[in-house]
Amino acid sequence: MFMGEYNHIIDAKGRTIVPAKFREELGENFVITKGFDGCLYIYDSKGWEEVENKLKELPMTSPATRKFVRFFMSGATVADVDKQGRTLLPQSLRNHAELKKDVVFIGMANKIEIWSKEKWDACDYSDMDEITAQMEELGFRV
Repeated sequence: MFMGEYNHIIDAKGRTIVPAKFREELGENFVITKGFDGCLYIYDSKGWEEVENKLKELPMTSPATRKFVRFFMSGATVADVDKQGRTLLPQSLRNHAELKKDVVFIGMANKIEIWSKEKWDACDYSDMDEITAQMEELGFRV
């Protein structure tokens, strides 16, 4: 399970260090793709396989389905880490998430999110009471 928050930078070649705790769980190869809310998602191989299988089950006759699948698959790239623990973030993905230099890795249980530090710091959690009520309606209780 991925959890925690880690700050890193992107170097001039578009590489960033993947936090050591995440590298252990990701394994040799993993997938980076576009995420919602203007971030990137990283899935380990097993997690990405699950996403692919779910996408394949969707009815491709639906325009919304095709658009949704294109969103995830068009940006997806297989990645790995070098000996220094760095991975390359392709320019198209950096553009999607508006990543410049300072980035934040966020563990999200089954995946990792990469945010620009500026966007992450601007996230507003003042509505957590409302969100908690919505989660309870979905059956989630802490």
